[in-house]
Amino acid sequence: MITPNISFEFFPPQSLDASFRLWETVRELAPLDPGFVSVTYGAGGTTRELTHDAVGTIHKHYGLNVAAHLTCVDASREETMEIANGYAAEGVREIVALRGDPPKGSAGFVPHPDGFASSVELIEALADTGDFHLRVGAYPDPHPESGSMDDNVAWLKRKVDAGAGSAITQFFFEADTFFRFRDKCERAGITVPIIPGILPIENWKGVRKFAERCGATVPAWLDDAFDKANRDNREDLLATALCSELCSDLIDGGVEDLHFYTLNKPALTRDVARALGITPRVTLQDVA
Repeated sequence: MITPNISFEFFPPQSLDASFRLWETVRELAPLDPGFVSVTYGAGGTTRELTHDAVGTIHKHYGLNVAAHLTCVDASREETMEIANGYAAEGVREIVALRGDPPKGSAGFVPHPDGFASSVELIEALADTGDFHLRVGAYPDPHPESGSMDDNVAWLKRKVDAGAGSAITQFFFEADTFFRFRDKCERAGITVPIIPGILPIENWKGVRKFAERCGATVPAWLDDAFDKANRDNREDLLATALCSELCSDLIDGGVEDLHFYTLNKPALTRDVARALGITPRVTLQDVA
């Protein structure tokens, strides 16, 4: 089996305990030599400053290639581009450009009066700077706000035409879901890399609720599998096996890159990477 290129998503801490968890996650996963790591925004842009701080720290102190999330939510064009310019000044050369989730309790996304109305507008503005490789989101299952998979593909094509250089998918549970989406994208003339987003299942009930909110299809057999695993106290073992199998199926289907949503919990992601033949790099400090 070909060893894939890997990348990780982290989210910024909002408490002291969460801060310890983030830096422990970065410390444990950095030796796996990811091609890049991304740092998210909270819903409604609630972690904007925390994201900026985390991006700077990871870039400076861990030597990782960081892709900072940037959204259109609750900010003017001037404020958003000021953040982007700040990243460029710090040497950050990748951005994950997203529309962003609306604040909790709101009826839906409402553009800032002076802000970007969509991810396409944000991508165009960032592309015009020439400072960044732009990554964008993609949806192998129908997005909750779209009418069909064709709409998903058409919207991704607009983002690529606006300047996106690669896409990272929402998580999914079966490899065929990704392959069907990839085939549709190829037929639509989308030629940039589409990287599967992988979510190791730390807690099935929580993941299932999240999947329902974001429109990811949940196979019935997963409910049965985790019910049985829970009774036998083998949820972690099942989660590792399922995630490793999903990644192997993707690699067998020609996938070369995998992006792991770590949820700032490194153990399961590390175990899956090991099952795929990815081992930590050894430094002179390690053998001294």
